[in-house]
Amino acid sequence: MSTEILSEQSEKAYALLKEDADKIVKLIEVQMKNLTMPQCPLYEEVLDTQMFGLSREIDFAIRLQLVSEEEGRRLLTDLEQQLSALHDATMRARERNA
Repeated sequence: MSTEILSEQSEKAYALLKEDADKIVKLIEVQMKNLTMPQCPLYEEVLDTQMFGLSREIDFAIRLQLVSEEEGRRLLTDLEQQLSALHDATMRARERNA
């Protein structure tokens, strides 16, 4: 495969993984705002399932050499930080409204 094609495939793979990470943030955001508390087993189950699925996708892309291990790790780390910030903001808002 030519370098240009491989580069395009790598960019597409990363963009798809990033899209999936963004979907997780939106899903958790909706769940936190409308459905359950973060301590709820349902919330934890959804979060764990989604994170596990994304980590498997990233692992697969790494094994195909479409993304580097560093890019995959960074994507997961960024997602975890976003979710943590979302959780903190939601909890602060609920405390203010209590």
